[in-house]
Amino acid sequence: MADPTRREIVLLIASQDRTVSELAAPFDMSLAAISKHIKVLERAGILERSVRGRTHTCRLNAESLSTATDWLRFYERFWNRQFDALERELNNAKKEEH
Repeated sequence: MADPTRREIVLLIASQDRTVSELAAPFDMSLAAISKHIKVLERAGILERSVRGRTHTCRLNAESLSTATDWLRFYERFWNRQFDALERELNNAKKEEH
C-alpha cells in the first residue's frame, strides 16, 4: 500500500466493483501498467478479480483490510501508551524544575 496508485485503486473499488478499464481511466498509464498494480493487490489479498469473457472485474476483499486494521489498531494503542508515559515523565521533570 506504499504506492499511491495502488491506494487510489483501493479507494475506487471500495465503493463498487470496477473493470480494469474503469480502474485505468483516472490514471495516465496503460492497461498493462494498471494490470501490474492490480496483480500486486491481488497477490496481497486486497482485491479479487473475476473474469467473464474478456472483462476482468475487480472487487475489494474487505476481510484482508480488516486484518490490516486490527494490526494498525494494536500499534496505535501501543504507541499511544508510550507517548502517554513520555508525557507523564516530561511533566514530572518539569515539576521538579520548579
